[in-house]
Amino acid sequence: MASENKHLQECDPLKDCQLAIGYHFNDTDLLKSALTHASGVDSRLSSNERLEFLGDSILGLICCEYLYHRFPDLHEGDMTKIKSVVVSRPTCAKVSEDLKLGSFMVLGRGVAYNIQHIPANILADVFEAILGAIYLDGGWGAAKEFALRQLSALIEEVAGGDLKNNAKSLLQQIVQREFGATPQYVLLQENGPDHSKCFMMAVSIQGKTFKGAWGKNKKDAEQAAAFNALSEIQNPDSEPK
Repeated sequence: MASENKHLQECDPLKDCQLAIGYHFNDTDLLKSALTHASGVDSRLSSNERLEFLGDSILGLICCEYLYHRFPDLHEGDMTKIKSVVVSRPTCAKVSEDLKLGSFMVLGRGVAYNIQHIPANILADVFEAILGAIYLDGGWGAAKEFALRQLSALIEEVAGGDLKNNAKSLLQQIVQREFGATPQYVLLQENGPDHSKCFMMAVSIQGKTFKGAWGKNKKDAEQAAAFNALSEIQNPDSEPK
């Protein structure tokens, strides 16, 4: 019996999750709610959906505040592009995956998920839900510290590149890290005489084609197309399947 009790103590998912995220909750019920998917409870009000809603807004504000103070020379448009990449659903899912948050989640038995193959949207939601829970439990400072611990390196990476002139390189880094794929560039259209053609190129990622862009040559068109993809990638409807 003593051995069983010791085993139960060693397998406390809430304790293990707190160690994984580097934050100790005063109210562990908040953490439990953040880890609970709608499939694991009778009422959706008992799931992590409300915390995910809160965490999503907090994450955006943390990113905006960081960009505002860290990069005083960036224009609003550039900050928007950086934020689009940093707070995208794929990024949140990747952070969740790195922290192994899926292994701590409460999922319904009748739902066809397993720890190794939890859908990216669920992983993104649980990261944002935990951020919301940390905010309620420890305040703005605790939430900011947690979020930036996970994302500050990515913010610096994205902001450190010339978004317009280095969009292809940046997009490739993001796509390889978050999707395990390589962007493909496709020619959609070309116009003009042979000595002065212009080209429309688009980015394709795992079968999803993003908005095309024109350029005076294919290289410039590819950079512009990559820039469009970076802007769109934050939208779940645009996420590669």
